[in-house]
Amino acid sequence: MRSFITLLFVYIGCTAQAATIDGMVVNVADGDTVIILDINKTQHKIRIDGIDAPERKQPFGSRSRQNLRHLVAQKDVTADCRKTDRYRRQICKVWVQPADCATCGKTLDAGHAQIVAGMAWWYREYAKEQSADDRGRYESAEQEAKARKVGLWHDKAPIPPWDWRRRVK
Repeated sequence: MRSFITLLFVYIGCTAQAATIDGMVVNVADGDTVIILDINKTQHKIRIDGIDAPERKQPFGSRSRQNLRHLVAQKDVTADCRKTDRYRRQICKVWVQPADCATCGKTLDAGHAQIVAGMAWWYREYAKEQSADDRGRYESAEQEAKARKVGLWHDKAPIPPWDWRRRVK
């Protein structure tokens, strides 16, 4: 019984961190970070889960930001959040209505779309935190973008943002 109660508290603690935020994207900071304004007029800084986009001053940084803007700016989104990072951003999967489907709900995963467009890397360092389905989809999308040489994969030797940040420091 004691271990059941312990497991129950661990489960409750983990799910208590999970949150869903519904609101409008009011700012796109870069290719993997947005600001969502919820119905209570509270702003939430969101780091999109599963991806790492080029930094703003890095090659393709501006294009990545523009692409994410096209996908989510001034649109209603749902953010499924699972944790908060060291910069106090919530790490979330962001869902939006596809631009080409007026009758669809919020079925487009913005992070996955960034990878498909060649505007972000699949963030393998945190892959274990993703579902098996998402790991497979994100990895396949990155491989396909590389093969097609779209976006940042058009560059002969794209530098991942985690390496870029180390070089800048």
